[in-house]
Amino acid sequence: MNAIQDIENVTIGCKMRRAIWIIASIFLFKPFVTNIFSGWRRMILNLFGAQIVRGANVYPSVKIWAPWNLQMAEGSCLGPDVICYNQARVILQKNAIVSQYSYLCTAGHRTDSLNTADAGLIVADITIGEGAWIGTRAYIGMGVEIGSRAIVGATASVYKDVEQGAVVGGNPAKVIR
Repeated sequence: MNAIQDIENVTIGCKMRRAIWIIASIFLFKPFVTNIFSGWRRMILNLFGAQIVRGANVYPSVKIWAPWNLQMAEGSCLGPDVICYNQARVILQKNAIVSQYSYLCTAGHRTDSLNTADAGLIVADITIGEGAWIGTRAYIGMGVEIGSRAIVGATASVYKDVEQGAVVGGNPAKVIR
């Protein structure tokens, strides 16, 4: 599992960067819906600090919180309507696939205090290994590493690392095979 980091406050600079990204995504990213514009979408994301190589695919309906925290290798894909809530890094290795309507969530709140005022934001990276496949409507929680060639079944909720080559499903996800 990745290291969890406390986030004390969000700077004005980060808020401004997010505002500019939201506007740019509405006008420069989402309207370009056919595959012939996949290079254009990669370019826009890379201009905002993403590290997306040629041959990676991001569908125009994907919701990306912070492009500067996104890394995608060749053959990787964020499918239609994926929510990538990446306050920390989301890393898709070569040929990693995230299917439609899945949710990648790198943030949460402290739960070690009964006082809700102390429930500060915490974040941790998500890594999806080479050749891994995240099924439709799956939830991947903060700090999770999905091993190479692992499969996360449709609608699974993953809160712990998944071993290389494992097949998991359910809520919480358990090893099926």
